[in-house]
This record gives sequence, C-alpha cells and structure tokens, in this order.
Amino acid sequence: MQPRNMSMSGVVDLAAVKAAQEAKAKAEQARAEAARQGGGPGAVSPADLVIDVDEAGFERDVLQRSTEVPVVIDFWAEWCEPCKQLSPVLEQLVLEYNGRLLLAKIDVDANQMLMQQFGVQGIPAVFAVVAGQALPLFQGAAGKEQIQQTLDQLVQVAEERFGLTGLTVDPDARPGAAPQPAAVPAGPYDALLEAAVRALDAGDFGGAVQAYKNVLSDDPGNSEAKLGLAQAELLHRVQSLDPQRTRKEAAEKPGDAQAQIAAADLDLVGGHVEDAFGRLIDTVRRTAGDERDTVRIRLLELFEVVGADDPRVAAARRALSRALF
Repeated sequence: MQPRNMSMSGVVDLAAVKAAQEAKAKAEQARAEAARQGGGPGAVSPADLVIDVDEAGFERDVLQRSTEVPVVIDFWAEWCEPCKQLSPVLEQLVLEYNGRLLLAKIDVDANQMLMQQFGVQGIPAVFAVVAGQALPLFQGAAGKEQIQQTLDQLVQVAEERFGLTGLTVDPDARPGAAPQPAAVPAGPYDALLEAAVRALDAGDFGGAVQAYKNVLSDDPGNSEAKLGLAQAELLHRVQSLDPQRTRKEAAEKPGDAQAQIAAADLDLVGGHVEDAFGRLIDTVRRTAGDERDTVRIRLLELFEVVGADDPRVAAARRALSRALF
C-alpha cells in the first residue's frame, strides 16, 4: 500500500491538474476560514463508527462516506466461525482509531451482489474504500498486531494521498445523528478530483485513473475529469515501459503500430509534443485498416492530453486529415 516514488518532472502540464489544484486550494482555504469562525463538521457518536451496510445503503454509507474517512469493509456471515473471531477485533481497533476509520459490516448471505462486485472468494474478507476506490486488505483471520499494522498503513495513505483526516468523535453525541458538513463551497466531484490529483502526485497512476473514471461515470461531460483521465492513462502506460528498449524497437520497426504508439507516449511524457504527433501521423500513413484506426485513436487521445487550444494540436489535426484523405 506504499505509494510509488515516481517523479512528475517533465510531464506535460494539464489544464485538468491546474484546475483541480486550484479547486483544492480554494476548498482548503474555505475549511480554514470555517475553522477560524468556529465552523466545521459535527461530531459523531462512537456507535456510528461501526455500521451494518446492505446493498441499498452501500452508496450512501460506504462510497459517499469514503470521501471523508477510510471505510473498512468486513465481509462476514453468521455461519462463519473465523468471522466471529475477526469481527470483534476489527470493531475494537476501529473504535481505538477514534474517527480515523469507519467499519462497514456486510453479511454476504444477504448481499450477494456486493460480494460479487468485490470479487470475494471466501470469508472473512476485509477490504477498504478510500475516496471511492476499493483496496483489498486481507482475507482470513489475522492477529490483532498484523491487522493494526495494515490499518496504520491505510490511515497513513488516506491522509497523505487523499487528505482524509477522519471524523470528529464525541462520546456524548446521539447515535445515528448525521453530522453537518463543513460550509465549503465545493462541487459534488471536488473530493474525487482532489483524490485523483493526490494520486498523481504520489505516482499512483492507476488510482488516479480510477478516481477520474468515478467522476465520469456520473458526469460524462466533466472537462476536468476528461483531461485528467487522459494524463493519468498516459502516465500509467508509460510507467511499465523500458525507455531504451521502447525507442530501439520503434527505430527498428517503423511500420509497427504498437512500437510507434509506445514511443509516442514516451515522447509526450518527455515534453517532445511535436515528435509524438509527427511519429503517429507518419505511422497513420504507413498503416491501413484496424491498425491505422488504432494509431489514429491514440493520436486523438494525445491531443486530449495536450489540450485543444494548443497550436501544436491544431497543426497536427490538419496533418492527420491530410494523411487520412
């Protein structure tokens, strides 16, 4: 669960990242102002830190809450003896974290769809959801010390990567009373967009891809998420490439669409925008049929990364039209 330490230097600067960072700064400023004036979210009762969740309430009780606090999911069943050993340990630990975690207990017999969605093969199984993203933690019974180490890592990642500092717990609060949210002028997707930016900064490109997709699944026209997804997918692809080998293959196989696509990705991440566009346009001229279409689609994706207003994109679009027709 440790974030990969990868440098973001030299990466093409995206309008999506800029916009998300500006939104994050405004939200943080508003939260600070609310705290200065004595505002902020209300407190929850310790009893609200361990909840039973079903399919009907999953989006509200898990997905939405995961933008405030990491949600640990305990998949269990009444007939499962190891579950009866594990569940009390999880409940005790979550209470000890005093608002840094929330525990959602899901009975697999009554919620088969959720079990399938998470790919649970056996129980007990423990997952976490952070900023809408599912993370497998462990399966089977485990000792308290091992579980605590795992939860420590979860809390650290949630705070450092997603800025989730948890809930305020008040022993005198009435159980079940919904806390009032902080008065922050944030849109419905700001938390996920901020989570995506944090994932990018941490080098967790797969996590950033998922966070942007979570936004687009509800709001397909969200321009920030579209641009951010284009960058995150590019970085995710390049992450597994060997630059020297990739460029060698591209030089030796000028007509190989996949070799040229991989090299173009490297060109763009390295800031060589015109080289990336020119490489793929030349490949469009050399290929035909499905192979040509694959190259064309990747080129359009790279146009999204750079941005439609960039004059290099306009020039490359004209060159692509000439190559196609």
